[in-house]
Amino acid sequence: MPQNIELYDVTIVGGGPVGLFTAFYSGMREMKTKVIEFLPFLGGKVPYFYPEKVIYDIGGIPRITGEAFTEQLIDQAKTFDPTIVLNEQVMHMEKQPSGHILLTSNNGAKHLTKTVILATGFGSLKSVKLALPEATHYEGTSLHYAIRKMSNFKGKNVLISGGGNTAIDWANELEGIANSISVVYRKSAFSGIERNISKMMSSSVDVYQPYQLTSLSGENGFVSSATIAHTESGSQKEISVDSVVVNHGFEIDLGPISEWGLKMEDGTIVVDGKMETNIPGIFAVGDISNYPHKLKLIAGGFHDGPIAVNSAKLHIAPKEELKPLYSTNHEPLLNKK
Repeated sequence: MPQNIELYDVTIVGGGPVGLFTAFYSGMREMKTKVIEFLPFLGGKVPYFYPEKVIYDIGGIPRITGEAFTEQLIDQAKTFDPTIVLNEQVMHMEKQPSGHILLTSNNGAKHLTKTVILATGFGSLKSVKLALPEATHYEGTSLHYAIRKMSNFKGKNVLISGGGNTAIDWANELEGIANSISVVYRKSAFSGIERNISKMMSSSVDVYQPYQLTSLSGENGFVSSATIAHTESGSQKEISVDSVVVNHGFEIDLGPISEWGLKMEDGTIVVDGKMETNIPGIFAVGDISNYPHKLKLIAGGFHDGPIAVNSAKLHIAPKEELKPLYSTNHEPLLNKK
């Protein structure tokens, strides 16, 4: 092992919302903390895919945009000055004779730590592309897999393909901005949150189900119409559109972490009630973790993080009492300016 590598109490792999809150809580516990993020920025998929999307399901915050939410999380995470490393993908993990863990990144950088908390989300995410041969002609101009600026859709006729939370949310967000919105979904029942589905169904959004997008037409990279087909009868409709938004989910790639010997299930990492994996000293939180009755919300990940930090602290010092901690009486936080 290379000499003179700084030792950390906990290294958090992943700088998305859950990783950032976990870093904050780790600082609250006076753990020497490092965060390693694969992307060149913090915040994970929220600032990348949904900077203007409004988030409603976080306690105490009635509504907040993804961009503003990310800014606040980053500010909070930096409260206790964790070491933050960007543009590095953790590749290899090696247990040391001391019991410490040596992580190696894609650029050869070494990170020595007593414990690891995996907060990778689902790993690297790639949007599932529209499976039409002509789709590539419109990508980047009038066919989109994410919405970064809603103003780009002002006055346009928008077709959204998909039936999950993302598709439904964007239909609701763009109503009143776009000239018209059509949602096309191949199944008879949407899979999003009931309240959001009801809002969409009672709005001006045109809903086509069970239909699927079968072809696009246009010139010079700009869509002018789309053909959709009923999945049961085969009957077709042509819709005039200026922009197409495809929300068919993501291709998930956990990368080399999946080769560490962790117990996996359905592409996620199995943990116990302490958020610990089958490898002692390695914990998993947020979307990547798998345990019974898991709440797949950001709020659920915010619950996972402190449990993992407390468990990591006990792993490092199993004979020491882990005292309850409340932020309202934590002196360094109260004195922070």
